[in-house]
Amino acid sequence: MSFGFRSAKLAWALVALSGVAAVSIQRAEAKPDFVAFHGDFSPGTIVVKTGERRLYLVVEPGHAVRYPVGVGKAGKQWAGITKIDGKYRNPAWAPPADVKHDVPSIPDVIPGGSPANPMGVAAMTLAGGEYAIHGTNRPKSIGGFVSYGCIRMLNQDITDLYDRVPVGTTVVVAH
Repeated sequence: MSFGFRSAKLAWALVALSGVAAVSIQRAEAKPDFVAFHGDFSPGTIVVKTGERRLYLVVEPGHAVRYPVGVGKAGKQWAGITKIDGKYRNPAWAPPADVKHDVPSIPDVIPGGSPANPMGVAAMTLAGGEYAIHGTNRPKSIGGFVSYGCIRMLNQDITDLYDRVPVGTTVVVAH
């Protein structure tokens, strides 16, 4: 789902509400999937391949950590280079205009920790738009074309990635 960060005011609302109804982030027993990875990307770069519905964190030349993801549905996909500009645990979520248009009954704000909150246990906002890499409370959506442009991850995977990357990390989204 789209994160709705067209204004600093909305970003501040997320920060202010991120402690509401906090849910603890649990580490999964599964270990990250380390794979061979080819491409001209520096270590520390996140690469999202929407066609594969996979996110790669390049850890060294030729190797990456791979995670399954949900990506933008038809008409909501995008590609480009951006950076992580914020990190939030248990974020509240305010649906952007396109989501409100499609689902008028959705609340104006869904508190962090709510099972209805599409952000899951953590979110990392992306500069230059209204998107984020975030967890989900709907794990069966992972692997599909399901969002309004955000990159959706299993809660245990967003927790792992969140701990591995800082604000400022480069994110490359490619079809």
